[in-house]
Amino acid sequence: MPYATVNGIRLAYSERGTGLPVVFLHGFPLNREMWTPQRQGLSDRARIVTVDLRGHGESDAPLWQYTMEQFSDDVAGLLDHLGLQSVVLVGLSMGGYIALMFCRRHAHRLKALVLTDTRAQADTEEGRAGRFQMAQTAYRKGPDAVRDIMVPKLLCPRTLQSNPMVVSQVDAMIARMELSGLAGDLMAMASRPDSVPLLPSIRCPTLVMVGEQDQPTPISDARLMSDRIPGARLEIIPDAGHLPNLEQPERFNQALWRFLSSLD
Repeated sequence: MPYATVNGIRLAYSERGTGLPVVFLHGFPLNREMWTPQRQGLSDRARIVTVDLRGHGESDAPLWQYTMEQFSDDVAGLLDHLGLQSVVLVGLSMGGYIALMFCRRHAHRLKALVLTDTRAQADTEEGRAGRFQMAQTAYRKGPDAVRDIMVPKLLCPRTLQSNPMVVSQVDAMIARMELSGLAGDLMAMASRPDSVPLLPSIRCPTLVMVGEQDQPTPISDARLMSDRIPGARLEIIPDAGHLPNLEQPERFNQALWRFLSSLD
């Protein structure tokens, strides 16, 4: 398993394929295995890089406050390790928050941007309180309790009822989370800045994607981003919730490849 030592910690990553480098950032509370359908479906046409963010999967999970700035600098360090100067960055949910921070701090390294099932707005007071409560639940009851909360939010009813394989995959990823990673993520998301003012300044080609039945970050959040980022495209994936890349992988890959193949 390849690792990169970045900002004092080890990050686990996978890469497959050659050509256009596309780096995928997973959501909370998952890991790089959520991108398996993209690694398998697109690596014959592009260089697919997936990473376990700090606190996730096989990467280190230090016990301290995490921030979006820290996450984005970890990604930049990984690119240095891989010798990549410019990439397409794909961020889902929390990965999208990190991608937006990457736009603030490392925009010169973006060939293109894909924001999927995420939002530009900061948390509301209610949202921050909810993250605090989830951190307390994780501390008292462990990852299983977080899984019970998160799985119905991540997957649409059709997936929950008829695709036990995807449900099991998501269950297994959440079960691997360490408490330090869960708490760190929640603090980072609660304290992230409002990125709405940033959107008009994004100059690289941008695709915004969203599952038609996404509950945590609905279509309205996706439209806000696509409307305010100059030239951005919007793709709505039917019969999918917050994880369309797992729930409808063929449709997701087709939409993503249409965008990637349009890049100069």
